[in-house]
Amino acid sequence: MQNRLQAFGTTLPLLALFMVVGAANAQTTSPPAKKQASQTKHTPATAPVPELEPKAIELLKASSARLAAAHTISFTAVETYESQSRQGHPLVFANASEITVQRPDKLKVITLGDGPPSEFYYDGKTFTAFAPRENLIATADAPPTINAALEAAYHLSGTYFPFTDLIVTDPYKDMEPGLKLAYYVGQSHIVGETTTDIVAYVENGVFIEVWLGAEDKLPRVIHAVYLDDPAQLRHNLLLSHWQLDPAVPANSFAPSNNAASATRIPFAHPLQPAGAATPPKQKPTKPQ
Repeated sequence: MQNRLQAFGTTLPLLALFMVVGAANAQTTSPPAKKQASQTKHTPATAPVPELEPKAIELLKASSARLAAAHTISFTAVETYESQSRQGHPLVFANASEITVQRPDKLKVITLGDGPPSEFYYDGKTFTAFAPRENLIATADAPPTINAALEAAYHLSGTYFPFTDLIVTDPYKDMEPGLKLAYYVGQSHIVGETTTDIVAYVENGVFIEVWLGAEDKLPRVIHAVYLDDPAQLRHNLLLSHWQLDPAVPANSFAPSNNAASATRIPFAHPLQPAGAATPPKQKPTKPQ
């Protein structure tokens, strides 16, 4: 399953604070007096910093294991992302989604945002997208697992969620092949109204910083920047209202009653050429 982290805005002041404090310390500390050559020639070299710091990997694995062990999951994801305006300024847009997962084959995503609202349902046999404002609905046959269904939905229609990496079967297993750098930053007592461990890492060309609950190991904030993006636009997810293994009503993964009278249309990929029989089979790039 191709990772598609989009990253995840209210946390930026905290990140900026770390950077400002670090810069202030660097500028206000008096440099040590220059030593004579005879005093420095035997100074041992600084030990190299490991690219994959063990503590960072341990925390990422622990968070993955906590999510993977749950049969049902529900949480709220508030996404903020920057998009370049015609004037060249990065404008910020936001979406809020309520997510319900039942492994291995059920998913519901209800999204409200700065664009049109949407509903997505997957019941192990089909996935359905409903646009309440336009009163349109599309349904297609789907593979029997959440991982495969998310992949199929992307290829068929470009459907892409910024929190996919959190709901796949094994988040760390998906992350591991593209992991190039990982290190522990420290702790925060602000984010998520709890103590969190902060881990930074680079995966498949995306710099990601994640705040993980020190006790429950659940992610509270994810911040991401595509390293090859010249504008360095930022993507953020604020995650809350986590419930692991809640009771989920049997009808949770069927379209809402409002969808019953909607006009049915076929799925179409936004990158599909006019008249093409099938959408292009390309992997999603990292964050949206």
